Amino acid sequence: MAIFEGAGVAIVTPFHEDGSVNYEKFAEHIEFQIANGTDAIIVCGTTGESSTLTHEEHLEVIEYCIKQVNHRIPVIAGTGSNCTETAIYLSKEAEAAGADGLLLVTPYYNKATQNGLYLHFKAVAESVNLPIILYNIPGRTGGVNIQPETIVRLCHDVKNIVGVKEATGDISQVAKLMSLAKGSVDLYSGNDDQTVPILSLGGKGVISVFSNIAPRQMHDICAKYLEGNVTESRDMLLEALPLMKALFLEVNPIPVKKAMNLLGMQAGGLRMPLTDMEEENARKLEQAMREYGLFQ
Repeated sequence: MAIFEGAGVAIVTPFHEDGSVNYEKFAEHIEFQIANGTDAIIVCGTTGESSTLTHEEHLEVIEYCIKQVNHRIPVIAGTGSNCTETAIYLSKEAEAAGADGLLLVTPYYNKATQNGLYLHFKAVAESVNLPIILYNIPGRTGGVNIQPETIVRLCHDVKNIVGVKEATGDISQVAKLMSLAKGSVDLYSGNDDQTVPILSLGGKGVISVFSNIAPRQMHDICAKYLEGNVTESRDMLLEALPLMKALFLEVNPIPVKKAMNLLGMQAGGLRMPLTDMEEENARKLEQAMREYGLFQ
């Protein structure tokens, strides 16, 4: 049984002007997601700016999210690190807080070998009992790519490593993975614009940035595909494609926080070294939002 099927939101972490976590707005955003059909919440991932949260903040945000959701939908905690011991610590704490699953990003900066990746993920997984989704995103990890053979080996050898969030952008690699997996890997798209292609290869859903501002639409894209209405799902994705692209005019989560603020959702600013969106790109983003119909 997959941790979830459909659209999981890679949820932002709202900040006050002084840079502290804005839990009031975080609660509002969680409720907005649940009310609009989001199938799971992925907390303290890339979009949640986990890389600039202290360990204490990281765990506080996870715990708050779990309590606010209160078992209504699964909460998957981002607990990856380029330090195996740190990833084990964060994972154990997230399990104790009541998370339903974990998302473990490929170790960054160290540039581990495939054997190193295998041993890293195995060590973290064996420290907890929660189901684990690997997060393969070479663009953020110094080009380190978890090869399909390594993913399949981990899912075969380690009982609680159940799947992967694929954000390589390489559909051929994903196809190879699913060919080798023979049903043993739960696949999630890590790129909104590739949701339908990945579903067509046997994917379970998406871990989505777009869902922060359009949760119902992203849920419906997945739900319609999984119900067998492939044409409508595809057409909905194609309609959303310009806005999905605009959300990556600058590095995530700069544009999605800007979009939320334009919608009055008060996501706040970003922690350095991330900075506010350039004015020209912000205009392009706002135009894409208008064309998609997000402003009433």
